[in-house]
Amino acid sequence: MAIDKAQIEGALAELIDQNMENDLVSSGVVKDIAIENDKVSVSVVLGYPAAGYFDTLKQAIKDRVSALDGVSDLSVSVSSKIKSHAVQQNLKPQQGIKNIIAVASGKGGVGKSTVAVNLALALQAEGATVGILDADIYGPSVPRMLGCKGQPESVDGKSLEPMIGHGIQSMSIGYLVEEDTPMIWRGPMVTQALEQLLNDTHWKDIDYLIVDLPPGTGDIQLTLAQKIPVSGAIIVTTPQDIALLDARKGLKMFEKVEVPVLGVVENMSIHICSQCGHSEHIFGEGGGTRMAEQHDVNFLGSLPLDIRIREQADSGNPTVAAMQDSQISGIYRAIARKTAAKLSTLAKDHSAAFPSIVIQND
Repeated sequence: MAIDKAQIEGALAELIDQNMENDLVSSGVVKDIAIENDKVSVSVVLGYPAAGYFDTLKQAIKDRVSALDGVSDLSVSVSSKIKSHAVQQNLKPQQGIKNIIAVASGKGGVGKSTVAVNLALALQAEGATVGILDADIYGPSVPRMLGCKGQPESVDGKSLEPMIGHGIQSMSIGYLVEEDTPMIWRGPMVTQALEQLLNDTHWKDIDYLIVDLPPGTGDIQLTLAQKIPVSGAIIVTTPQDIALLDARKGLKMFEKVEVPVLGVVENMSIHICSQCGHSEHIFGEGGGTRMAEQHDVNFLGSLPLDIRIREQADSGNPTVAAMQDSQISGIYRAIARKTAAKLSTLAKDHSAAFPSIVIQND
């Protein structure tokens, strides 16, 4: 009995992509189905980086399609193609950057910068070209976390070359001032500095630029929302009620300025004693999940309170780089895939498809 395309599509429609949480057919990721007698080839192109998921998805497709009558020879290819996504109205995507993702928290002390740096490394591990912009002018921490020292170079005398740490392009006010020098600046100077750090850096073909925001909902956050083309935002919180209260303010701020919230990350979710193995929810339990449900956004994952995460970030060798095959790195990579997958389901940017119209007077 000969197999037809509709049967194969029907089988693929029953396969749920665990990152997009939708089936392969309606997600539009099945790009080609070729049939020649009993030989079938299926091509799937995901809209997000997922190197750690390719083999799992490929095997799931093989199991489902090869079970159909009439299929004796099956080849499956799974790959990724990352596109630029829509940003706020009246703004255009940044040159050299496909997507900007803001990482925010309502209050300090929730490990937002550590999450931002490890998220950047996790996206890179999944196959993306990644940069990170340290938007915390008063308390820059990205240079130390990436192990980068020195000052950025300027080839043309106008723009700065990004500093490279663990393969990640980065820029921070921390590269331009001494580590112990306080930034005693008022709001307008801070927001101007943020814009310059973004616009005057020669970013090179970045798929995702992670912006590590300072805590709160003040000048820098407003500048980011109004002047910087952001495709989506992530909210980092701990399960603690006070942290959740402030995290909700950050989430609502992005909603008001029409920046899609890609999801919530719960940091310091559970502590496992390094001596006896006892696990305990020090800061409470399930707060991030409840917050995500209440605001109808994705819960991207929870991270443990682990001394190694802190030690590795402080030493300039973050967990995803230091312990690539560890369970913690696996969690970061799963969060990265879910974040990028959620972004891939949002509207694409089509501005490059339209020519610029210039009217001149003769």
